[in-house]
Amino acid sequence: MISSTTSTTPNTTQSSGSTAMEKAIDVQKKQITQILDSAQVQSQQMTAQKTGIGGNVNLTA
Repeated sequence: MISSTTSTTPNTTQSSGSTAMEKAIDVQKKQITQILDSAQVQSQQMTAQKTGIGGNVNLTA
């Protein structure tokens, strides 16, 4: 009985451990995607401001 309990416990730990690891990796992937999307939007906004095309059109010139 002790050996079967010992062999069952590591398997349970590994599966829940790998599930936790997969969740952590998924969260990191989502965070990286959000950062990249945000950086792209900021870059587009900066380009629009520099060229005068986009949300911040310079109408006084």
